[in-house]
Order: sequence, then C-alpha cells, then structure tokens
Amino acid sequence: MDTLLLTNLQNSVIFSLLGVVIFWLCFVIIDKITPYQLWREVVEKNNLALAIIVAAMCIGIAMIIAAAIHG
Repeated sequence: MDTLLLTNLQNSVIFSLLGVVIFWLCFVIIDKITPYQLWREVVEKNNLALAIIVAAMCIGIAMIIAAAIHG
C-alpha cells in the first residue's frame, strides 16, 4: 500500500512539473510571436483588454495540457 501511494505521489509531482514547464514554454513562444511584449503591455501600460486575452489564452493552454496529461 505504501509503494502505491508513493508511486502515485511521484507521478503527480512529475506530471505537475511537466505541465508547468510546457505551459511556460507555450507562453514564452506566444510572447515571442506577438509584435509587442505581453508582460510590459499588461503590467506597465495597464492594458486590461490584453490582460483578459492573455488570461483566456493561459486557461486554454492549461486545459489542453491537463487533458493531454490526464488522458
């Protein structure tokens, strides 16, 4: 029973880290292909519309990664 719990915990940590790394890479790629820097536009220029679009994009990428890892 303990080995099963340890294996499940280990798998959860590995998949979580893998998901975070893939999400970060996707965000960096999208940031590079846009004609402006997303972080600067959202934080420094307070572009609320862009912040909503970036948030929706982040949720979409996270759902795709979660479905791929879960399935």
